Amino acid sequence: MRSETPPPYATGLLDVGDGNRVHYALHGNPEGRPALVVHGGPGSGSSPTAPRLFDPEKYRVVQFDQRGCGRSLPHASDPAADLSVNTTAHLVADMERLRVHLGIDRWLLYGGSWGSTLALAYAEAHPERVSAIVLAAVTTTRRSETAWLYGGVGRFFPEAHERFRAGADHAEDPVATYAALMNHPDRAVRERAAADWCAWEDAVLSMEGMGTPYTDRVDDARLGFVRICSHYFAHGAFLEEGALIRDAHRLAGIPGVLVHGRLDLGGPLTTAWELARAWPEAELHVVEGAGHLGGEETRRLVVAALERFADA
Repeated sequence: MRSETPPPYATGLLDVGDGNRVHYALHGNPEGRPALVVHGGPGSGSSPTAPRLFDPEKYRVVQFDQRGCGRSLPHASDPAADLSVNTTAHLVADMERLRVHLGIDRWLLYGGSWGSTLALAYAEAHPERVSAIVLAAVTTTRRSETAWLYGGVGRFFPEAHERFRAGADHAEDPVATYAALMNHPDRAVRERAAADWCAWEDAVLSMEGMGTPYTDRVDDARLGFVRICSHYFAHGAFLEEGALIRDAHRLAGIPGVLVHGRLDLGGPLTTAWELARAWPEAELHVVEGAGHLGGEETRRLVVAALERFADA
């Protein structure tokens, strides 16, 4: 992994309809192999370090901020931003519109966590446009996965989970309650809900020793992130339950590498394992001792996969 991210050689705002403009940035070699970075969250925005995973001489790296976050407009921190036009289907359509706009025939997809869900959704919708896929911290955002993240894993962190549930007034469906709170007209209510949500997310990651990445988000970035996250998770990511693994046969012929930490409490290994069984061309690498955020070995495996596909 390279130590610094060079500035992009081009940026833009693409009008994707519904009053949304999606920000994108291009890094590396304009004549290199196209690769799309699909960021996590949902609602996190592009990572400034993601382009460092790619060889800048061999890859044309495309980053984009999904609707409502990062530098895309309007930002979801504004309660007036309409989330009814922010669904997985909308994001998949945005990705395809961006591909056409940039004149790319086929591209490699790289994503982690929610980014793996969205990358899979796109690839299953447009397999002919995907040359390879590299995923880390694999999720498919099934309702069962969300139920684990905001419920089941609470058995490991009962104190933090009690605080999370209290923030939703101990509602039977806390995720839906947080989604409603993030649409409250009072900013103070939204800020309190966002803080409670991020505190829980950090609790789940607390054994990984990488600080408090969710609580570290501030102001509008935190508000937009939690509003989008709770919106997607309250609706099962707008996907039929289990659809991404059920339809993995559509990925036939696309080479893939899946990298997952054995100790990922937020997104247990079983999802990556099930996906690998349903997608014969995928290689599953289990990183012993790593969690959801990965670490040095996870990065090494991702970089090795990207280097291999660059020369394929």
